[in-house]
Amino acid sequence: MTKSNYFCKSTEEDFSTKTLKGKNKVTFQTIEDMVKTKTIKPNTKSFGKQMRLSCTFLNKNYLKTYRPQGIIFKTNQKPHEVYPFDLVLLSNAKKIIVHYYRIKNNLHLYYNHHLIPGFEKFVFKDFESMLKTISSPKDGWKKVNAFRKKNGFGVLQKQKYRLVEYNEIVFQKPVKIIPIAIFGYRKESKELAKKLGLKHYISAKAFYETIRNV
Repeated sequence: MTKSNYFCKSTEEDFSTKTLKGKNKVTFQTIEDMVKTKTIKPNTKSFGKQMRLSCTFLNKNYLKTYRPQGIIFKTNQKPHEVYPFDLVLLSNAKKIIVHYYRIKNNLHLYYNHHLIPGFEKFVFKDFESMLKTISSPKDGWKKVNAFRKKNGFGVLQKQKYRLVEYNEIVFQKPVKIIPIAIFGYRKESKELAKKLGLKHYISAKAFYETIRNV
């Protein structure tokens, strides 16, 4: 990945990442702290994998985000691994939930599922190698459904398509960042950006449109 690559880390409504302490979800790191320390720390442990930081790499085919607000940044660090869609699609969860607000108070249950054997075929070392195999959400949707069906799991309903519209870039160590902008449609997002001296965009897609031809 080059210096021109942009990533985004989505946060909850209070502009922070969360982590689990037992069954309880607690604040882990605020955007203000990310900007101040120029570091984003791994905060998620799920599906039997070690603590990690999941972000999204912005590309013309991948402009959606896990949540509607967060921070856009650059980094020179290489990811540990890359997935073409939300990792939950490779899990044995009987009920896959699209909207985070429906699971945010039961993460200890939702994240306790395991990954389907053979999931490694969807693990890539970087975004470029992923695109050579899965170039778009449409392609990812087709291939993950074929994988699930082959392994005895149900084909995903069309309502789950949103989960292939963003990718997961995984870091296992704290990531040194160059803060670029805050995104979010609420006025609080704009106010936070102003407070931190960063630009504001209503979405990651809106930001990407400004640099698409740069």
